[in-house]
Amino acid sequence: MTMKTTRRRFIFTAASSGLGAFTAATQAANTAGAQSGVVVIPERKVPVLAEADVVVCGGGMAGISTACCAARQGAKVILLERWPSLGGMATNALVNIWHTSDRRKQVIYGFAQEAIERGGEFMHRYADYPKRPETHWFDPEGMRVVFWKMLGDRGVRTICNVTAIESIVAEGRIRAMLVDTKTGRKAVCGKIFIDATGDGDVAANAGVPFDLGREGDGRVQGMTMIYSLHDVDQATVRAAKPEVRERVFKHMQELRDAGKFPQFNEGGAKHVLHSGVNHVPFNMVPASGNPIPEEDLTRLSMESREHVFQIVDLWRREMPGFEKAKVTQMGYALGVRESRRIRGLKTLDGTMVVKAAKQPDAIGHGFWMIDIHDPKGTGYTTWTDQKKELMPPAGDSYHIPLGMCLNAKIPNLAVVGRCASTTHEGLASVRLQSHCMVMGQGVGTCAALALNAGVDMAKLDVHQLQAQLRKDGVYLEDVP
Repeated sequence: MTMKTTRRRFIFTAASSGLGAFTAATQAANTAGAQSGVVVIPERKVPVLAEADVVVCGGGMAGISTACCAARQGAKVILLERWPSLGGMATNALVNIWHTSDRRKQVIYGFAQEAIERGGEFMHRYADYPKRPETHWFDPEGMRVVFWKMLGDRGVRTICNVTAIESIVAEGRIRAMLVDTKTGRKAVCGKIFIDATGDGDVAANAGVPFDLGREGDGRVQGMTMIYSLHDVDQATVRAAKPEVRERVFKHMQELRDAGKFPQFNEGGAKHVLHSGVNHVPFNMVPASGNPIPEEDLTRLSMESREHVFQIVDLWRREMPGFEKAKVTQMGYALGVRESRRIRGLKTLDGTMVVKAAKQPDAIGHGFWMIDIHDPKGTGYTTWTDQKKELMPPAGDSYHIPLGMCLNAKIPNLAVVGRCASTTHEGLASVRLQSHCMVMGQGVGTCAALALNAGVDMAKLDVHQLQAQLRKDGVYLEDVP
């Protein structure tokens, strides 16, 4: 099926775009030295950079899946990404493990399986597949190229190095996204907009309500700076006596408890001290705070980088085999697990996860446990305890509903990824990259089919959508 994009000229007034005549902050504010002054931008015409049927903002796994799957159905698609490479947390934060199994069988296929197969030499399946949720690991550097080629093969126009900064809303629909480029501010126009930013930037800017953090104190899940080492003498590490490892670990704990050493994930630290492996990303250096304010995120990122070196320096001094260890790589960004959660037509909560709830508007399956990384930054995660009451039964899975990606305010806007509609606990499961790809494939397919049918996404016949998803390789069973 082929879709034609009608080229339109949009004239955005001050009322619809926030643009007006230029003035400086008031003289009184300037005299007082106020830092909260206002600069009013002059009214001007914004050049159109590009236009498409579907505009996807965010080039992580949710956005890549959305773009490829919308294009597969014949939609003209543009993908916008703020960083210079694709993959989001998978590549830029070195989160290089995918989960596709309910501990008995693989239940996430579709686009995720396509990416696994396209990964070739960069993708590896664990030997114990499918006995654990973790089924594959990959080389982040190689997968950056694989994702680029997958988008290109589908005809997606991909533009990196641009940041979506303003949603232009008129008559209840998003008409364009304003983006900042090296040649000035530009507009990207479309019929449907998909927020795959992770932080829900597009939806929040458009005025869609959202939640942030857990009930009680508003804290979000802890973040992690992932890193890898080289020049570790693995044979010496593994030959070390248990009491040597225990002494080093106890010293880390004592220094941390005295406030003289960074917080760390204890399970991760024990693994490193036992394995001594090289060139493997380690998930053990936490950070705590709100990832939305840029200055706060800058501070958290730099502090966590410093913490990595503090930990490795101690190992060099005290752990046999680490004398020459060097930090060979850190994430380009902190691994962020939670920020804005956009309020949708449905909200996935913790009970739905652990009870393996089924949904009539299912677009795929999820199975990960309620894996909460301590919002206070201690490095503790509920994954460590593996409590049965925090996970679906082995061999069972919950449905990921389309409604968690749609909202009641703007019908031509959907969200995918960790900014979808969940509770704090529900997000702790569905935030996994594989689950985000399920959302992306469902929403991308829905967007293209809705355009072809001439209806809004929420009005599309869900049975038609599910039939197409199954045709495209999605595992979708037990739909009520």
